[in-house]
Amino acid sequence: MKSSPTIQAAIDLTAGAVGGTACVLTGQPFDTMKVKMQAFPTLYKGLTDCFLKTYHQVGFRGFYRGTSPALLAYVAQSSVLFMCYGFCQEFVRKVAGLSKGQQLNDLQNAASGSLASAFAALVLCPTELVKCRLQTTYEMEMARKIAPSSKSIWSIVKNIFMKEGFLGFYHGLSSTLTQEIPGHFFYFGGYELSRSFFASGGSKDELGPVPLMISGGMAGACLWLVIFPLDCIKSRIQVLSASGKQAGLVRTFLTIVRDEGILILYSGLKATMVRAIPSNAALFVAYEYSRKLMMSQLEAD
Repeated sequence: MKSSPTIQAAIDLTAGAVGGTACVLTGQPFDTMKVKMQAFPTLYKGLTDCFLKTYHQVGFRGFYRGTSPALLAYVAQSSVLFMCYGFCQEFVRKVAGLSKGQQLNDLQNAASGSLASAFAALVLCPTELVKCRLQTTYEMEMARKIAPSSKSIWSIVKNIFMKEGFLGFYHGLSSTLTQEIPGHFFYFGGYELSRSFFASGGSKDELGPVPLMISGGMAGACLWLVIFPLDCIKSRIQVLSASGKQAGLVRTFLTIVRDEGILILYSGLKATMVRAIPSNAALFVAYEYSRKLMMSQLEAD
């Protein structure tokens, strides 16, 4: 059966959801430590110190606080990202004057991913906001910035909506867009370049799980090395906006650099890099194999 654009979009959406789930379940503990270290850099001396303090304060379950909104965030983001990636590839193909059957080069795929990330950011921002606040409830309570009752997903969502309205869920949108659009250029670019290296002139679709895992890990490393300072600013805006109106991207950046120094923007980088490689390796393997399975089922029908 020939796949229509609608069926292809549904396949990309589903495969993206599978990949997003694998990514979150693999990397959630490191994401929790990353957000804590970004929002409260003076409380933790490093990754090991953050791990030990978190375990002592709230136990092992503390590392999985925010998993539900993280699943919602990344499953939604990955679904929209990979669905829009397919549409954006078609758009780039038309702009480049390529015929429908022609393959995009690595640079064109990177541009497609960058465009797709703008749509995914609209889904990611609200769920990421709830996740970041949930992950830092202990620190916010200690700083007396939130009430002790604001510990559940529902209480955080309700609090945001009651105090700030619908637009309150989009605190940090400008920084999210600023980081996602260039970041995903390097994300998809790193993935496709790595796959091209392993394919050595052959078909990238025939690569096995190990090259895909390495390529996915490379994609994650490229993404976070590029966007990490912006992600740090975004986390700070989203977490601290719980205690009142927070400054925007530029003012937050200038305040952090003036008061804490430029290196503070790299708080939590080690936790992020430790997480990024295995979680994105899992994401792309899950995405590629689930997509391939659905495509083969479609062709068999």
